[in-house]
Amino acid sequence: SAQDFIDFLSRDDRFSVNVPGQPTVAELKWESEYGSVFPGRAYTAIRNGFAGPEKYTVTVIDYRDAERLYYSRPHAPSFRQEQYWMMDIMGSIQYAATKLYRFTPGVKITHDAWHYIDLVEGHQLNLTNADGTRTFVGIYLHDNRLYILDGTVPANGPEPGLFTQSLSFRDAEGGRVRY
Repeated sequence: SAQDFIDFLSRDDRFSVNVPGQPTVAELKWESEYGSVFPGRAYTAIRNGFAGPEKYTVTVIDYRDAERLYYSRPHAPSFRQEQYWMMDIMGSIQYAATKLYRFTPGVKITHDAWHYIDLVEGHQLNLTNADGTRTFVGIYLHDNRLYILDGTVPANGPEPGLFTQSLSFRDAEGGRVRY
């Protein structure tokens, strides 16, 4: 039942999402496609649903400092062009989908397609995991922040679509951003 879900708002990472209770927050480091390391946070809510354990995570990677990080490291001559820090951001959705999901052993991808929320470009994947659980993923890029939503439920549990499609982007004051 979705009745125990709450609307969670992160002013720091500028998003809101429906999750089953107050999530825990963990700081993380994310290595990008071109080797820069960006800060991030993972917001995780876990609940025991009627069919078993469910896990909902929103990971936010902060690419806003990409240019400075790119130029702070040495690069081979073929990677010294100024556009590489921008390509790191622009390709981050596809890179995350491949890095985290597309080549996971035993996983069957049942949906892999472009998507958007409030006209913010993204990508969705639906997976059946080796243990029979199902994972719905949404990956979006807004204001140089990468948002990765990952909802995993038991094989016979309700799909986590409410979670992955409830994402909304927020401005500095917490107001909803819509295009």
